[in-house]
Amino acid sequence: MIELRELILPLGYTDALLRTTVAERLGVSADTVGEIQLLRRAVDARRERVRFAASVAAEVQNEESLIQTGRAQRHVPYIAPRPEVLKGKPRTRPVVCGAGPAGLFAALELARAGAEPLLIERGAPVERRLADIENFSRTRILNPSSNIQFGEGGAGAFSDGKLTTGIGGKAARTVLHTLYECGAPEEILWQGKPHIGTDRLPDVVRGLRQAILDAGGEVWFDTRLCGLKVTDGALRGVVLERNGRTEELETEKLVLAAGHSARDVYEMLYELGVPLEQKAFSLGVRAEHSQAAIDRAQYGSAAGHPALGAADYKLSCHLPSGRAVYSFCMCPGGEVVAAASEPFCVVTNGMSRFARDGVNANAAILVSVMPSDFGSAHPLAGIEFQRRWEHAAFQLGGGDYTAPAQYLGDFLARRAPTKAPKRAVRGSYPLGLRFVELDDCLPGFVTASLREAFPIFGRRLRGFDHPGALLTGVETRSSSPVRVLRNAAMESVGLRGLYPCGEGAGQAGGIVSAAADGLRVAEALLQSLR
Repeated sequence: MIELRELILPLGYTDALLRTTVAERLGVSADTVGEIQLLRRAVDARRERVRFAASVAAEVQNEESLIQTGRAQRHVPYIAPRPEVLKGKPRTRPVVCGAGPAGLFAALELARAGAEPLLIERGAPVERRLADIENFSRTRILNPSSNIQFGEGGAGAFSDGKLTTGIGGKAARTVLHTLYECGAPEEILWQGKPHIGTDRLPDVVRGLRQAILDAGGEVWFDTRLCGLKVTDGALRGVVLERNGRTEELETEKLVLAAGHSARDVYEMLYELGVPLEQKAFSLGVRAEHSQAAIDRAQYGSAAGHPALGAADYKLSCHLPSGRAVYSFCMCPGGEVVAAASEPFCVVTNGMSRFARDGVNANAAILVSVMPSDFGSAHPLAGIEFQRRWEHAAFQLGGGDYTAPAQYLGDFLARRAPTKAPKRAVRGSYPLGLRFVELDDCLPGFVTASLREAFPIFGRRLRGFDHPGALLTGVETRSSSPVRVLRNAAMESVGLRGLYPCGEGAGQAGGIVSAAADGLRVAEALLQSLR
């Protein structure tokens, strides 16, 4: 097969038109073109007419001559690599802590290499986790071990399942192919901005779990890492809480993929003297708009075309103050979710289903927070900074996990909530909203930066600064405020055998990059065993 890039196609193109387009690009007859496979397809909305830009692999007669003349290039199918199998079993089996993307992919790679890893997860399997999240929405009783943040699949299992990433390369492709093998829709292999959707992610997570088990790994749920056994600067074992009991397990290799909300784990590392450092993160609000309005702003007269689906956006600006303000985790046709993992805190996040057919669009609008804002040089000061504003949001919402909210018009005018403006967005946060002044649950530099940024974003995306847009607070878990330091061999710089991994360790961001980090850490661990 040969590969062709940047084919321009209309929204309603047919297979016949695609074949004709390939033939015209090559200067051959359409009847010489055989099977055509999509490699990538993205929306091109840069011009007045919205179109698709696609890359394809095609079977064509006389392929070698076309390649030699430079009219096409050879297509090399991607085959996801498998790790080299260990010649013998390790003395103690490696343990992987955390069943988010980083931990799942690290455990799968180790299992496929014959290392027989044990994957531990403080939360519930994804089936039971669904029930715990629904129970929180119904009763307002939070399960601190099984919620939007904790449980099989990690925080990403209850977001949009966005797989866009800036890392590129073989690692990213391996992640996508593995997800497809485990039940993700085939479209993720060629979509310009692939996503799985909250409704389909649980099945994919179960598929990853089964792949780990089939390869010789083991998975323990409801198991919390609460201590490490260390001798002469090297890991010798882990201390676990499981089934109401504390037990010790011998191991010399621990992949720490605990996630950015496992605050007790980072406190435990600090007490052990494991080197940590403060890390910048971001803080802000969830902004909800009418999805129809976002569609019109992005696609103009093409809005609503069935081939396009719900439009997304990506906005950012750098202010004279030096602060960055940007959109994060944009969920087309989605809803805002209650993402608290600790009692007496309100945290928001966003999710959408595969169809992205909800009436609202939502995204976090975040402001950069630097270590100098934390008010302390303590490595964990960023965690306390997060807690402060999460607790303030809880109090401002009324103390029952109702979220504080404000219409954008009131927020920009610095006025107390008034009656809802015309065409006001109806919020989707499941535990209800209390209309207040959001200045009371956000740092002053965050509210000042948001007030500067929204008019800028409104000029870039028509209607984004509409008075009826809804802001819900607070969003604090965009990334970890602490980094667990590691060396070139992926080990902690202060504890041999400890492999910090993924978002929680401050080493990745997003599903794909965290999963890719899990693969890299697993390979480094395997190399040490070899």
